[in-house]
Amino acid sequence: MLKARVITALVLLAGLLAALFLLPAFGWLVFASLICAVAASEWATMLGFGGASRHVYAGILGALCLASGAVAGLHQEATVAPFGLAPVYAVSALFWVLCVPFWLRARWQLPGRGAAALIGLVLLLPPSLAIAHLRLLSPWLLLGVMAAVWIADIAAYFTGRAFGRRKLAPAISPGKSWEGAFGAVVGVTVYGLICLSVVGHGLSSGGYFLAVPALVAFTAISIIGDLFESLIKRQAGVKDSGTLLPGHGGVLDRIDSLTSTLPITGLLALWIAS
Repeated sequence: MLKARVITALVLLAGLLAALFLLPAFGWLVFASLICAVAASEWATMLGFGGASRHVYAGILGALCLASGAVAGLHQEATVAPFGLAPVYAVSALFWVLCVPFWLRARWQLPGRGAAALIGLVLLLPPSLAIAHLRLLSPWLLLGVMAAVWIADIAAYFTGRAFGRRKLAPAISPGKSWEGAFGAVVGVTVYGLICLSVVGHGLSSGGYFLAVPALVAFTAISIIGDLFESLIKRQAGVKDSGTLLPGHGGVLDRIDSLTSTLPITGLLALWIAS
């Protein structure tokens, strides 16, 4: 299992880097739309959709991502500030900040399939568009944000294994601990400050001071995204969202924390550009 996990991770990383730096803007938008469609298919499977309805749902979300991305100009290299995405990002941010924490605390069940399908839209469309948006600003920016999420996961895993005593959410994900969460915060904060020291030439000391709570909040949102998918999988009675990636489960398993962090990062990018 470990060998398959490592091999899959290396193949995914190589493919991601090649696509990230070599694809034109339209090709990358198509790639983001495919990610949206595959993740939507896995979401529909966990909702209990049958084969035909699952494929239709996945096709609708993938096509909607491609169409809305094109309308926002994400298929063109010159697009820098697609402000038409602001409402999409705002809805996502409100969902993650104001709704999901209460959802996790109460461990609500997903509503009927129609409402759950709409939740899937809020869950998957904004981060898919953010993947296309942030890459237009800079492939390194998108890679840096993704790396922050990976660092949070890795730091939480090893810190939790070494020091974990107090369970973070035992009814949702018994393996996660508060110590692991603190380790994730430390890891992301150190990583973020190092990145700022490299690229933030001329940044004042006050800028670094403000960056710390922003990095802590980013880590918290990342953990919330991870916990939300864990809750849905537990309620669906499945270990992984899919089987597409050997040793890793499904696409949704790999982007769970990105679903919460990317739209908020995209919203921040639009705010800075305004």
